[in-house]
Amino acid sequence: MRPLSCFIATTLDGYIAGPDGEIDWLFTDQDYGYRPFIAGVDTVVMGRKTYDLCLTFGDYPYPDMPNYVWSRTRHGRDDHATFVSGDIAELLRGLKRQAGKTIWLVGGHALVGEAVRQDLLDELIVSVHPLLLGDGVPLFPRGLPKTQFQLITADTFSTGLVQLTYRRTR
Repeated sequence: MRPLSCFIATTLDGYIAGPDGEIDWLFTDQDYGYRPFIAGVDTVVMGRKTYDLCLTFGDYPYPDMPNYVWSRTRHGRDDHATFVSGDIAELLRGLKRQAGKTIWLVGGHALVGEAVRQDLLDELIVSVHPLLLGDGVPLFPRGLPKTQFQLITADTFSTGLVQLTYRRTR
């Protein structure tokens, strides 16, 4: 089965976005491992709010691979993605059974939480930015089951960012 990986940024206090979804705090001064990671990805899955944010970046960032967006409000397809609703675990299990490279779970926190709840997340790469937001969208929703991960690597950068790579232990 192909792996499901979440490559995501967070603050020291565990937020992936500000209270209004803002990500202006993200470090963009260097690659932080993105290029090697994305080279191993051939499918993207994200939540609708994350998708809407991606549409504000100018050119769509993942045009050359299948994109799935978990949404309660959108259906069908558009120029970039297929919208799915209902049981996201069913989609993720089906994608994992297909041949291919890594499936990237881009975000947001409800989608990440559901992947953890259903024990589908194989790898978690967290880029911890050395700042506190004080409020915002947490990386994980409350009420998840106890889930064990093993630290694989811990990379540090001159900016103070620390990137932690974990694999799910089963």
